[in-house]
Amino acid sequence: MQKKIIYIILILSLYFNTSVAQNKTKKEILISNINQILENEIEQSNIPSAVILIKQGNKELYKNAFGYAYLNNFENKRLKKPEKTTVNHLYDIASLTKVVGTTTSIMLLADQGLLNINDPVSKYIKAFNTPEKSKITIRHLLTHTSGLMEWFPFYYYSSKRKDTYKIIDKLPLKYEIGSGRHYSDLGFILLGEIIEKVSKLPLDQFMELHIFKPLEMKHTMFNPLNNHSIENITATSHGNPYETRMVTDNTLGMKPDSLNPNQWNGWRKYTLKGEVNDGNAWHANEGVSGHAGLFSTVEDIQKLIDVLKNKGKSKNGQFISEKTLTEFLTQDKFKNGLGWVMNTNSAIIKNGPKGSFGHTGFTGTSIAVIPENNISIILLVNRQNMGLLESKSYYNLNPIREKIFKAVLKYSKSFD
Repeated sequence: MQKKIIYIILILSLYFNTSVAQNKTKKEILISNINQILENEIEQSNIPSAVILIKQGNKELYKNAFGYAYLNNFENKRLKKPEKTTVNHLYDIASLTKVVGTTTSIMLLADQGLLNINDPVSKYIKAFNTPEKSKITIRHLLTHTSGLMEWFPFYYYSSKRKDTYKIIDKLPLKYEIGSGRHYSDLGFILLGEIIEKVSKLPLDQFMELHIFKPLEMKHTMFNPLNNHSIENITATSHGNPYETRMVTDNTLGMKPDSLNPNQWNGWRKYTLKGEVNDGNAWHANEGVSGHAGLFSTVEDIQKLIDVLKNKGKSKNGQFISEKTLTEFLTQDKFKNGLGWVMNTNSAIIKNGPKGSFGHTGFTGTSIAVIPENNISIILLVNRQNMGLLESKSYYNLNPIREKIFKAVLKYSKSFD
């Protein structure tokens, strides 16, 4: 009997050790794949840096920094002593502001009963009480189905957030309300205004008090140059060459017909480091906007993602109700959630399981979450520091995002 027990223990031990070894090997393969993808992109001078954090459940599967936070100067020539990237560097997260900051803020206000996502925008912004705009709801803004135009160069007409809001009030709709998904910065700028009106706080203060402090996101903020304790910030673009193109190149279809590109010349003529790249956020919204402006780190963003993966719970209790979370992370008829991208044709969650969600930022940032496997990928890249390509566009990161997501999806079910 004793020999049988010993034999069983040996068999179980052998099985356990073999299983652990296999899992370790799969994890090592994943890490090797990620390293190869990102190191290859840096070696080919496609991107200057990358920081990645992959987490499943409570375990960090992989966290690492690659390349240089500040590689090229304003002339787009390599610095003599480029600044090495660390996992603690702040990145301009661009449109991740829409989900990390603005969408989360709307969730919290909805939870508190201070607004309803089906409320008409005109309830909070009286100028929208017109025959053309009265049917636009907060839901429409969150899902990019409001009919508002995608982009407008507000800095030609405004230098204050309150004045920028008034300009949007007067702009005509470009599409029929609810007829299709047309990704719009304007909708999220308006959501920022609604947050301010409902909370009676400036947008940056609301987010700091109700999101960043409670979740201990100590390195997430607007206008980081105003915080003298912040030192490690990645560099982005050399001025705003792409936005200059947006108002001068008619082939992009972004230039308003009535705009004279020469009527404003406030373009920044230096490499941006700590100033939000987005011109509307910087010039027309004082660095603080619902569509862009936040700077953050992978670890800080992960704190919010952990809440979303954990049915709205933080380590200090229920942060967002499960009911609200479910409402925001349920696909609409255009296969996306409220604020979040859920269409699995998107590169960031390509062919992911049902319920996967994520978002991207123009500077090169992205979030991808697979709730079914309790796993997330945060990738921060400052692609703009390499300058524009010959095509006069920035390097396309979607193939990188797709490769990384595919690698994580392939191995994630094998991890504890």
